Amino acid sequence: MTAATATLEDDNVVGAAPRAHPVSIARGYRFEVVKLVSQWRIRLLVLACWLAPGLFVAAVGQQSTLPTDTLFGRWMHATGWAGPLVVLGFAGTWALPLLTSVVAGDVFASEDRLGTWRHLLVAVRSPRRIFAAKALASLTVILLMVAGLAVSGVVGGLLAEGNHALVGLDDHLLSPSAAAGDVFLAWACVIAPTLALAAIGLLGSVTLGRSPMGLLLPALVALTMQLAQMLPLPVAVRVALPGYAFIAWNGLFADPRQTGPLLLGIAVSLLWALLATTLAYLLFLRRDFTNLTSDTSGRRAFAAGFVPLAALLGATIAVVAVATPSTSSGITQAKVERSLATAFAHLYRMQTAELNRPAVTEAQLRSTAACAKSDVQHDAEGAGNDWRCVVSWHVPGVQLTGTAIYQLDITADGRYVADGDGPKEVNGYFLVHTPQGDAPNPLWQFDGNVDLLSTTPKG
Repeated sequence: MTAATATLEDDNVVGAAPRAHPVSIARGYRFEVVKLVSQWRIRLLVLACWLAPGLFVAAVGQQSTLPTDTLFGRWMHATGWAGPLVVLGFAGTWALPLLTSVVAGDVFASEDRLGTWRHLLVAVRSPRRIFAAKALASLTVILLMVAGLAVSGVVGGLLAEGNHALVGLDDHLLSPSAAAGDVFLAWACVIAPTLALAAIGLLGSVTLGRSPMGLLLPALVALTMQLAQMLPLPVAVRVALPGYAFIAWNGLFADPRQTGPLLLGIAVSLLWALLATTLAYLLFLRRDFTNLTSDTSGRRAFAAGFVPLAALLGATIAVVAVATPSTSSGITQAKVERSLATAFAHLYRMQTAELNRPAVTEAQLRSTAACAKSDVQHDAEGAGNDWRCVVSWHVPGVQLTGTAIYQLDITADGRYVADGDGPKEVNGYFLVHTPQGDAPNPLWQFDGNVDLLSTTPKG
């Protein structure tokens, strides 16, 4: 803090009457919230968050095609709980980084553009309370937007498709009540990476001042993390990125739940949020508010912002690498085979029910999978669209072993799409003929997920 700003906090001035006490944080917080929501762009964004997801999900329910390239998109006609998860995938990739940029990335910089810092300091009389009020106000608006995205997606999905069971990530059925709990829990989990981006926005807004880079910083950081997640990075590096929780919520819909990567992702995000907020606070207190043209230099931005966060990233990578066996891609042949066999058994039971055949259990099917990648028959690993698998299962009561072929496209984060490649009566067609008419074939194409941190067989 400079001498000029320190003078504002002196309780007594020689030869002058005692000054009034600083404005409370509660009053400053209310003032900052009113300032934010009075901006037309903030009002439009809040309105869009509370309306657009529901309208989108309802509109998809009226279409004949589905966004099958998105996780849970292929189930949007089956249950209302798939819609909010599709919205969540889009929000983590695009919406939330942009929203944090507009709100947190501009909350301090707007005072620089308007030249109102001295007026605000005279009114509040405490830089510390100004920072707390602005940070809390931006957090409130961001959480309001996140809540709007979640609630709107859920309401739109339930109104369009109803409260039905949801097919999980390994294709087991989740009851409506279980699906509801997991959907809201998944939305709650992405609050942590959202806070990390918001803290980076605060740091950029304080450090870069009038520069538009402060406003764009959270979006640029999020874009960089998305590009990194597409690369064949070791799992330790992937999990150490503050945006990993935007992806790891997928594990909530597996059986058993893949909570290890999610908990690590949340912890890393909270560490980034704490460090970035602390750096923004310290820089704000050291600022010279008597100079209207004062702007933090690029060198200070690098030293006080980039270097500590880069050090945190390096330390997190080291800790995760030591604590978990995560120095490779995490995608191994054994994991892929286990995941595919489990998903196939769940979906085979669904197909059996659709065709009104005698019910079977996973134990009776005893499904297994044999996979190869680019003609590598043993110890294949890594992402790619060149995985080819043969699933085998036993038909109960018949001395016969069934087989089905799948082509797998596995992304670097462990998600895969299994595309049926015959035989045609099992997975060769999109529709199956049931006594009630044609119905989607659950074995034709489906999503799955490989637990990157698991080392032992599940179950």
